[in-house]
Amino acid sequence: MPDRSDTPLAPVLLGDEPGSFPHSVLAERHPAIIRQVRESFPYGPEQHRALDALLASCTEGVLEPLPADAHDRDRWTEWGAEAYTGRSWFDVPWLWSESYFYRRLLEAVGYFAPGPWQGIDPFRPSKLAELDAPETDEELAALDALADRPADERDRALLHGSLWGNRADLGFRLDAGHDETSSDTPPLVADDSETLWSLLPPAGSATLCVIADNAGRELVPDLLLIAHLLTQGRVGRAVLHIKPYPYYVSDATHADVLDALRRLTAAPGAAATYGDTLWSAMTDGRLTVRAHPFSSAPLPFADMPGDLREELAAATLTIVKGDLNYRRLVGDRLWPPTTPFAEVTAHFPGPVAALRTLKSDVITGLDARTEAALVEAEGHKWRTGGTHALIQVRT
Repeated sequence: MPDRSDTPLAPVLLGDEPGSFPHSVLAERHPAIIRQVRESFPYGPEQHRALDALLASCTEGVLEPLPADAHDRDRWTEWGAEAYTGRSWFDVPWLWSESYFYRRLLEAVGYFAPGPWQGIDPFRPSKLAELDAPETDEELAALDALADRPADERDRALLHGSLWGNRADLGFRLDAGHDETSSDTPPLVADDSETLWSLLPPAGSATLCVIADNAGRELVPDLLLIAHLLTQGRVGRAVLHIKPYPYYVSDATHADVLDALRRLTAAPGAAATYGDTLWSAMTDGRLTVRAHPFSSAPLPFADMPGDLREELAAATLTIVKGDLNYRRLVGDRLWPPTTPFAEVTAHFPGPVAALRTLKSDVITGLDARTEAALVEAEGHKWRTGGTHALIQVRT
């Protein structure tokens, strides 16, 4: 692992400070998610009791260990369960407690156990409702007007579609206080898009890895970007990394990829053409979908296992999508915003680009003038309001 000793480590984010963003997620968002899941399916008494116990644990109790016969108990032990179970949800690293919450939620609804609820995504109704919304029709129809635009405009439109699609994040929408206020500061707080395109030249036949974030109206533009890059010859092969099981409310699983692909192929106009491109690419191997267990780990990417490190090292570029993956990329720490992005991503095994809408406190790579302007205009809200975004690249 490359040395980054010249960058002092910032404090790991915890949820123990009332009024902080991590505290609000643990104290308010997680109980809301439990209630949402409870109402989404006609779960039986066993699932209701387990959901009630999880709610009590989240609000008043401690992290309980996984059942002794859990299929992944050893994996979670390797990821730190013995150090963190038995402690308050608010007193362990926020990334760890968030990830463990979703693992316990799936346990409560019987996702992993033999029975009628095995493999049933508790977030699927919300995902499908978003995918089938009229807004999705409007976004897909807009592709028709893009066909006659110059190549560089199409590049930019599809890149920014993938970037800003993150605003549709279902989990983030659960926050009652979310609104999109205007600001005199630029929407993009960092823009390394020229460097990104330089790594994917036309007819370059690059190998691209995309570490996906949310399903629905974010995953669709991610797929559109991949299809565009394949069609333009900028990419010869793409690997889409998704989650092995439902995670963080709206994170994409393989079923979500198939739902999005069907949505595209069934649409009229240019959207169907993109969908057909993706369908063909999956059948002939130019597009591979990957669900590595580490994709749902409660750990930063610096701790990724050797097989995943080797795979990403072989890619021409890895695009890391979304807020959670950004936190995992740079480390879930309260870095000074001017901390160089290249230094905190030095551990990553190959060239990496972050496409992220800002929805949490973690931020790096800003110049001092940009940070000052954001603070003056919006106080602290610019970090979490979802109204700003970034494209950062480390070659």
